[in-house]
Amino acid sequence: MGRAGHRTASTAAALAAAAALLLAGCTNGAPSSEQPGVTLSSPAPVASAPAGASPSADGGSGGDGTDDEAPDPTASATEAATGPPFPASTRADTAEPTGVGETFLSVTDVRVAEHDSYDRIVFDLGGKGSGKPGWRVEYVDQASDAGSGHAVQVDGDAILRVSLSGTAMPADSGVEEFSRDRIEPDDTESVDEIVYRYWFEGDTTAFVGIDEGEQPFRVFLLENPTRVVVDVRH
Repeated sequence: MGRAGHRTASTAAALAAAAALLLAGCTNGAPSSEQPGVTLSSPAPVASAPAGASPSADGGSGGDGTDDEAPDPTASATEAATGPPFPASTRADTAEPTGVGETFLSVTDVRVAEHDSYDRIVFDLGGKGSGKPGWRVEYVDQASDAGSGHAVQVDGDAILRVSLSGTAMPADSGVEEFSRDRIEPDDTESVDEIVYRYWFEGDTTAFVGIDEGEQPFRVFLLENPTRVVVDVRH
C-alpha cells in the first residue's frame, strides 16, 4: 500500500472514532426515568371543565358518567369532567396546596352522585386568593377527630378519610362554611355515608363510609370555581 493509501485509511479511522465519541456523549447526557437515582415528578391532577358551565346544586349526573366521555357543554362543570385514570390500588393520594398564607379557602358545599362505574363526591371551596387546596385521601382503620382524638361514627365497611389542606376558617375566607354533619345518599353504590368534620388548624376533614370494603379511588382538582373531586369505584 502506498503513502496515499495509508493517509486515507488513517483519516477514515479517525472519523469513525470521533463519531463513536459523539454518539456516546449524546446518549449519556440526557437523564431518563430508567436511570438509577433519577426521579420524575408530576403535578397534582387538574381536570378541565367546559367553559361557561356551573356546578349543579344537587350533584346530579351530567352525561352517561363513563370515564372517556367528552365534556357536555350543557352539563355542570363538575359532572362533565372525566379526571385521571383510576389507579389499580387503594393507596393514599396526596397533593400539596399552593399560595399558603395568601389564599384562604373554606368548604362551602359537599355533594355526591352516582355514575356508571363510580360514585363522585365534590367538595366546593370559596374564599380569597389564587392558590389551590391540597389533600391527603386514604383509608383508615377508624375515624377520629383531629385534636381531640374522639371517635367518629361512620357507616360502611371501610372508611376513607379526606383531608383538604390549605383551607381556612370562615372569618379569614369570608365565606360561610358547609354546615351539615352527615350526608346519607340514597342513590349511590359505593358511598354509604359522608361525615363532615369541619376545619381544624389548616385542614378540613370528612370521612366517607364505603360499602363492601376498600375500593379504588381517584382525586383531582377542578377550577373556576375551585372544587376537589373524589371518585370511588363501584
